[in-house]
Amino acid sequence: MKMKQNSIEKSEKNSSQSDKQWPQGTLEVTDQNFNEIVNEYPVVVVDCWAPWCGPCQMVGPVIEEMAKDHQGKIVFGKLNVDTDKLVAGKYGIMSIPTIMIFKDGTLVDQKIGAMPRNMLEPEITKYL
Repeated sequence: MKMKQNSIEKSEKNSSQSDKQWPQGTLEVTDQNFNEIVNEYPVVVVDCWAPWCGPCQMVGPVIEEMAKDHQGKIVFGKLNVDTDKLVAGKYGIMSIPTIMIFKDGTLVDQKIGAMPRNMLEPEITKYL
């Protein structure tokens, strides 16, 4: 009986530790932390946006919702291309919104333009 209890306590500890490692909501991605974020998690989605971009404002809430719904599986971040130009330049971001999808630190897909959740989500979750 004691062994089972210890196992349960261990799994609860492990689950609470893994919860701490995964961010809640979206991360602010910058030129300085980009590599660290993209390489820290198995699947990372980076929303390249700017405050003045109308379509970006439409995609923003979709990204926020998916970040909550996929917590623990996918990390979502937002990169403001006006303030963090190095990453945007490195990946040739010419139009926004651009959604970059990274798997194990490697860019595996890009989606350009505003998309509704029902179109965007399957394009992201196929990399799980």
